[in-house]
Amino acid sequence: MTVRIFVVDDHGILRGGLRALINLQPDMEVVGEAANGADAEIGVKNTEPDVVLMDITMPNGGGLAAIAAVKQVRPKTRIVVLTVHDELGYVRAAGQAGAAGYVVKSAIDTELLAAIRAVAQGRTFMDTSLGLELGQSSMRSPSTDAEGRRATVQLTGRELEVMRRVAEGFTNAQIAEELRLGVKSVETYRSRVMEKLGLASRAALVRFALDCGILAPGAQTQ
Repeated sequence: MTVRIFVVDDHGILRGGLRALINLQPDMEVVGEAANGADAEIGVKNTEPDVVLMDITMPNGGGLAAIAAVKQVRPKTRIVVLTVHDELGYVRAAGQAGAAGYVVKSAIDTELLAAIRAVAQGRTFMDTSLGLELGQSSMRSPSTDAEGRRATVQLTGRELEVMRRVAEGFTNAQIAEELRLGVKSVETYRSRVMEKLGLASRAALVRFALDCGILAPGAQTQ
């Protein structure tokens, strides 16, 4: 049986490379592709793929929200996250959103193909470089969530928007474009967030956002 695959990534060159690699496999074919979550939701509904390859950092809502949306329109479709992010928090958020596999973009081709075949057969798959199982990644302390949510009450709506996008891996320039702000304004908002939350670095901000559940689909932070 041929595994039908839908590719979601905002970089056209990468989509082209994935399409070429996948279509060379005798048991796989690419049936569609999209550059953002909104188009992915429509495309998946129309093509009914077995597996979706999904990036995390994309415009118009990001890949985590897109995972949840795709699972709503087609619950049977299995999702493999393919991303540059190798932090535990991203793995955990992807698992909670509904992903069955997680592969970093630095992985070799054979690992990605193995991930596709594994999830198509109903199993989960975790990039071997991460050293854990996808099921382990979904564990989160309720007390950590509660403390983090209480801390974010002091943030404004705009500060929360910026914080969420920083955690999703967007650059200042990408955040500025998406929120229609100047880059300097984004830098100011991010600095205010870090000051209010007592965070000393971008890495600490990302960890905080992930650990308190801000990236969970549908999470409310105020």
